[in-house]
Amino acid sequence: MRRFISITMVLVFALSLGLVGCDGSTGDGLKIVIVTSPSGVDDGSFNEDNYNGIKAFIADHPGASVKTVREMNVDNALPAVEAVVADYDVIVTPGFQFAGIYDIAIANPNKYFILVDCFPTDDNQNVQTAPNIYAMQFAEQESGFFAGIVAAMQTQTGKVASVHGIAYPSNVNYQWGFESGVNYANKYLNTQASVISLPSYAGKDVTGANVGGNYVGNFSDEATGKIVGEALLAQGVDIIFVAAGASGNGVFTAVKENGKAYVIGCDVDQYAEGANGAANIVLTSALKVMAPNVTKQLAAIEDGSFRGGNFTLSASTDSTGFVSTDGHHQLTEQTLRALDDTYTLVKNGSIVPAANFNGYSPFKFPGF
Repeated sequence: MRRFISITMVLVFALSLGLVGCDGSTGDGLKIVIVTSPSGVDDGSFNEDNYNGIKAFIADHPGASVKTVREMNVDNALPAVEAVVADYDVIVTPGFQFAGIYDIAIANPNKYFILVDCFPTDDNQNVQTAPNIYAMQFAEQESGFFAGIVAAMQTQTGKVASVHGIAYPSNVNYQWGFESGVNYANKYLNTQASVISLPSYAGKDVTGANVGGNYVGNFSDEATGKIVGEALLAQGVDIIFVAAGASGNGVFTAVKENGKAYVIGCDVDQYAEGANGAANIVLTSALKVMAPNVTKQLAAIEDGSFRGGNFTLSASTDSTGFVSTDGHHQLTEQTLRALDDTYTLVKNGSIVPAANFNGYSPFKFPGF
């Protein structure tokens, strides 16, 4: 599936890319395909936000079109891309399971790839770059950190938790960022919150290391998501940070049925999903600003300014954060002030929350 690329092939690849054309279109507009995990483009979170970025581009470029492909088996992510690559100009692939598109991109130098949540890797799992791949990762630990601050400051029971899909780096980043935020609030903001984890749902990251937390094991298993949510609620947890794709819908349902707890949404503003009769269960949402960045790269392909590369987007590029728009959160003034203060410290690098592979832990990180 992946292979060694000779110097000669790289040169041919670069030359071929240069012959694509200035605007990257087919004449009738860009033909775009988005290949997703089983949760699809209507998961109300990660995949949907990437899809919204494509739709925003099409709104400004009516000649462009998009096809959605929902691959039900994450192990078939790459074959799903290979099956459609010949028919489209741009392939958008949200998710860590698509890291292996490097070989596909090399073999299709006249196609463009937008990879979200991971960098492309070769056969030896070494990170690579290609001139036709724009790969974006996010500092999810920053947004998770803000969620942890919120949970610690607004819990009434003193017990908080986070729920995730699969222990991909992005999800572990959210988890450890959340735990970092709770620990920071306990140390500096006069809170006394405990993070609750269920040993039977502990995650193992991509290296096989046990990272703890609460992992459903899937991004589209609402039934198990609800079971995990109910188990946490039974232990007295009253605020749950939900970063689990469509599996998180089950957690939302459990919290709505409980009637005495809240969630913190993830990736996008999920306040609308929190409606529960006349009430709402969403305190705020931890943001990963994907849609505008997807739109930006599609526009770059269209106008000929596209440049491939691997990029980590963070608060320094206004790509992480939290929802503070009136009518879309239930944060106290005290919490909002604390978030504003810590956001500044995160943005300027004074606080660096723990992430899966940044060498820090939730109990030892810069600024703590």
